[in-house]
Amino acid sequence: MITTAPPAPPAPPAPSIRPLLRLRLAPHSALPRRLDGVWWPRSYDLLAELPQLLAALPRAWGHISGVTVNGAAWSAAPGRMLVANQVVRLRKAVAAHAPDTVVLLAPGHGRWDLLVVPPDTTEEAAEPIMTAVLGDRA
Repeated sequence: MITTAPPAPPAPPAPSIRPLLRLRLAPHSALPRRLDGVWWPRSYDLLAELPQLLAALPRAWGHISGVTVNGAAWSAAPGRMLVANQVVRLRKAVAAHAPDTVVLLAPGHGRWDLLVVPPDTTEEAAEPIMTAVLGDRA
């Protein structure tokens, strides 16, 4: 009689390692700013990138209920999505004056504009952009 050991149970899935969010926000200031920060997403997939961005924003910014992005750059997205059990309205626009920005709106709290560094930018090229924008005053 030949006996075999029972099959080993399947290994649990490896925990997903989320890459660090590449975001820098300008320090709070009483002076107005043209840009409130810089975001360097890993892709132009808004549904994949937006939840991590919104989760990292300061609580003082309030609940972001509207996001406007450059329609030519970002992949197709629905008119709204659920992020952390909150509905966020998505809008695509083609603004000649700000093609590489994302606009975040929080009713009663304000509007924040972030420069978007293209995902395919090298680290060597992105670093000076991210640093320079934070020193830029309106």
